[in-house]
Amino acid sequence: MEYVYAALILHNTGKEITEDAITAVLQAAEVDVDGARVKALIASLDGIDIQEAIEKAAFAAPAAGAPAASAPEKPAAAEAAVEEAVSEEEEEAAEESGMEGLGALFG
Repeated sequence: MEYVYAALILHNTGKEITEDAITAVLQAAEVDVDGARVKALIASLDGIDIQEAIEKAAFAAPAAGAPAASAPEKPAAAEAAVEEAVSEEEEEAAEESGMEGLGALFG
């Protein structure tokens, strides 16, 4: 992930994204640089418009979250009811086991 971040830093500052530049950014962050990963990153970014990719990702993220935000509240209410029922059962079980312990004290 840090390799991609290094490329994004270079892009954001208007610097050319090269093996040497990515290596320099990673070394400045005290990362043990793997030259093969740097080369693979440079190769995978060849022909990619980073700004366009960022804009597409930013546009897609809210759209993906929109259906969940407009979903009805019923599933949450159902979950709360189930949790409450489980909680009540646990309390009853704890009371019963506590009573068994008291019975042992008095013979």
